[in-house]
Amino acid sequence: MRESSIVSLSSRALLLILAATIALWASAAVAADPVGTVTGLPLPRYASLKTDRVNLREGPSKDHATKWVYQRAGLPVEITAEFDIWRRVRDSEGVEGWVLHSLLSGRRTALVGVGKKGAVYKIYAQPRGGDVAATLQSGVIANVFSCDGAWCLIGGDGYKGYIEQVALWGVYPNEKIP
Repeated sequence: MRESSIVSLSSRALLLILAATIALWASAAVAADPVGTVTGLPLPRYASLKTDRVNLREGPSKDHATKWVYQRAGLPVEITAEFDIWRRVRDSEGVEGWVLHSLLSGRRTALVGVGKKGAVYKIYAQPRGGDVAATLQSGVIANVFSCDGAWCLIGGDGYKGYIEQVALWGVYPNEKIP
């Protein structure tokens, strides 16, 4: 009789350990790939500003004070949270606040050479070098057409070509965009 109670305790202990392991694994999976509670889209993710006048607010309502007014349509921002019709965003300088979702676009754009004022970047006709198709100064906003994890095809007014992905803010390191 004593032997069966030992086996029973061991079975219970194993079941508890298994349940705890599954719970930890599930919570780690959720933490690894968080999604927005409103859209179900991945968080964080990049988007861009739709218009040339976007108010960045301290909180998710029009009752909150305006921290900043963006005046650059197409500027990439990183969405870090969602609340109702509001998205918390971060810009390339690390400034964070809340923006109405209707003022954001899913169009992918990127800033060239963030933090490297005055630097010039070569845009190539082919990925991984070759003929130079254009040169861009840091701070230029470019449309992102695709990325392979190392190089991105970008374009704008009068240019289209490839740039190393690490030179862009608005694309995650090693991110692939079809």
